[in-house]
Amino acid sequence: MNAPKLRMQLQCPMPQLDFDVITLGHGSGGLLTHKLLDSGVFDLLKNDLLNEKHDGAVFELPAGTRTAFSTDSYVVTPVFFPGGNIGELAVNGTVNDLAMCGAAARYLSLSFIIEEGLSMKEFWDILVSVKYAAEKAGVQIVTGDTKVVERGKGDKIFINTSGIGTVHPQAAISQKRVKTGDKILISGPMATHGVAIMSVREGLEFQTSLESDTCNLNHTVLALLDQFGEQIHLLRDPTRGGVATTLNEIARDTQLGIELWQKDMPVREEVSSACELLGLDPLYVANEGVFIAFVAADSANEVLEALRGLEYGSEAALIGEVREDHPRKVILTSSIGGRRVVNMLAGEQLPRIC
Repeated sequence: MNAPKLRMQLQCPMPQLDFDVITLGHGSGGLLTHKLLDSGVFDLLKNDLLNEKHDGAVFELPAGTRTAFSTDSYVVTPVFFPGGNIGELAVNGTVNDLAMCGAAARYLSLSFIIEEGLSMKEFWDILVSVKYAAEKAGVQIVTGDTKVVERGKGDKIFINTSGIGTVHPQAAISQKRVKTGDKILISGPMATHGVAIMSVREGLEFQTSLESDTCNLNHTVLALLDQFGEQIHLLRDPTRGGVATTLNEIARDTQLGIELWQKDMPVREEVSSACELLGLDPLYVANEGVFIAFVAADSANEVLEALRGLEYGSEAALIGEVREDHPRKVILTSSIGGRRVVNMLAGEQLPRIC
């Protein structure tokens, strides 16, 4: 009975890794995550769809409809934070991953891992937020699962959502379409979600109300695709590891260089102040309600103007471009004219942020 399993293990020797155990840094979305995935998951399970390394997979079902599929797990702490909670975050996160594939989310699964002792009031409030977020995004919860673990074996509640969506007929979203000269847009201010979470953990107070930017981006993305279609080459939502890590992934995988302009990057004043106080760089802080778009150079200004007129896009900005020089690197030109390499996040900067 055990022979087939043994033969399989002998044919798949474990690669040489830098660590003997999994650390928090392996969940950061940064350098350690990529080492773990590249030498383990991607290499062992490789196939044409997985090799795209996107937020979801796009494929055709037998009926011929282009379909996108994505899954994600949410372990944020605290589960209630300014501007939302883990339930709303879970729905929006998967809806947005599908939107980054150019797809309209249709159906979601919803699975809970609940720690013994979570109050029924908290669970109900999370459920209500799930319902609200799903209705606002126009998606249905159609299946799921619930497990309960012993007290001390979890952290109140973890949620997994998987989603299926139909791809917009004019969408052609792929890293393979990124080319020299493409302009890089961001749909709103950076680092708001991560700093909102940290403000609760650290007991920070602000003169203005600082809330997470969690929201559904699908309606905004689909409206852009209606108007610009194939002029939009790539979409990404810079969650774990922030904008810097997301752009480093793209630079590495496309073998191209990326130039960023600090003076054009939207960051709210209270977010910038909090980052300075906490010793954080907004480029590396998680977001939940903004996306990055790589668009054809000759359409960039039109796309930007249109985005600023859409829901959640009023503070959009053009923050950089794709270059042939410095391949695989992200270079930031500072507000005073200096230049520096923006590396991928090396470890875990903000654990349990999404």
